[in-house]
Parts: sequence; structure tokens; C-alpha cells
Amino acid sequence: MNTPFDELVTAIRQQGYYDQRSARHVAIIDRVTRRDLQAWCPPLSGERLRIQVCAIIAHRGRMNCFDRLERIQVKVRRSDPESLIVATVLVGVAQRVLNVPDRVSPMLPEKDFEARVLPRLSSGDQSLWSEFPHAISINRALDPKRTIEKLRQLRTRHPGHTHVEGYDYVLFVPVEIDNVNPPRVARENDLGIDVDADYKEMLSMIYRAYRARWHT
Repeated sequence: MNTPFDELVTAIRQQGYYDQRSARHVAIIDRVTRRDLQAWCPPLSGERLRIQVCAIIAHRGRMNCFDRLERIQVKVRRSDPESLIVATVLVGVAQRVLNVPDRVSPMLPEKDFEARVLPRLSSGDQSLWSEFPHAISINRALDPKRTIEKLRQLRTRHPGHTHVEGYDYVLFVPVEIDNVNPPRVARENDLGIDVDADYKEMLSMIYRAYRARWHT
């Protein structure tokens, strides 16, 4: 199945690296998810659907992600209780990550970065690790599991319970993105996550929630 996450990793390969400071990669997930939802539920209005994306590639950011997603759902619920809101959490499984946006590109002249570094990113060039050791973030073996455990504490609700605060669905997607090796959706993982099945389940849930709320 071609998911929004497959299109995301394709874009990262083409652009060289994942940029957590830019909205361009988040926009891919939003756009493709809405496209797929239209195939499942054509009457669904995009104005009533909110898709929040949080990428935890370096796991020290798990608490910031949790807090941001919690604040967003509270704000949305209070302004429009019947709106559909889903969270997609990209869970990094790479053992180390090269932080290009914060610790590589800002340290080099733009022309130097684009000519000498950018073509090598996400290509498998292992010399990048030794060339930019200050830009490496280390993930511990249990970090992905602990991140999921924390984010599972986000409040969720039954499709018909619009009086309850919470996300209609929280989707976890393991990805291997380190900005050195080619990125991939980690369909084979030890987290017990079936990316394709869970994505289909999310689409189905949104359809059921739509029917429950607007009786279409």
C-alpha cells in the first residue's frame, strides 16, 4: 500500500534530509491523508478534519511532542467539539541521527552546504558521521518503545462521543530516518506496529466517526 509515509520518505530522498524546522514534510502527510480519505468518504469536508503530525526522530523531543499535541486537541475541541482530529506520530528507529537543520547547514556557507554536503545526505555516505560528529543525536534502544508508551497517554475518544475531549485516532508510524542512509518506512519493526493495517484502520475509523456525527 502506498501511504503518506512512503511519499514522505520519497520526498526526503529527493530533498536530501528531513527538516524538522520546515512544514513542507508535514504538508505531505496532510495532503496524502486527505486524498486517501476522499476515496473512503467523499462527503467529508476538509474543514471538519484536523491532522496533526509530530515527528520524533531524536527521542529527547518526546515530551515536547506530547505537550504540543495535548494543547492542540484541547484548543480544537473547545472551538469545534464535533471536528475530527487525528494525530500521526512518526517514531524514529534509527540509533543515531544527523541533525542537519540545526547543526550542519547553519554552520556552513550556503553554497558550500549545497555543493559539498547536500548531494551526500540520505545517500548512504558513512563519512558524514565522522565529518560532523557534533551534529549526531543518539537514540537508546528502548527510546522508540518509551516514546510510544508516552504518546499513548494522549486522550482519545469513541467516534460518537463528541462531548469527550480527545483525539479520534492516534497513529504511530515507525520510520528509519537519520539523514545519512536512505530513509524508509520501518514496516519490519519490533514495536508490534503494522503500518499498512493501522493506516487503513485510521481511515475506517474516521469514516465511522463521520457517519456517527453527521448521520450521512
